[in-house]
Amino acid sequence: MPVHPTDLPKIAYSIKEACQVSSLGRTTLYSHIAAGRLRAVRIGGRTVIPAEALHALIAGKAG
Repeated sequence: MPVHPTDLPKIAYSIKEACQVSSLGRTTLYSHIAAGRLRAVRIGGRTVIPAEALHALIAGKAG
């Protein structure tokens, strides 16, 4: 049986997706990135947030 992409766990979120799943705004996310509390990775022209980094921020474990 083929695996559908939506069945796979997310390993990274776009900024838009991170806003949706965390209920945080773009400005707030970018503030956390600038302060070093949220890790973001630039790939080509796109910024993605690793899922574990977003989970750590929400759990209060980001540093």
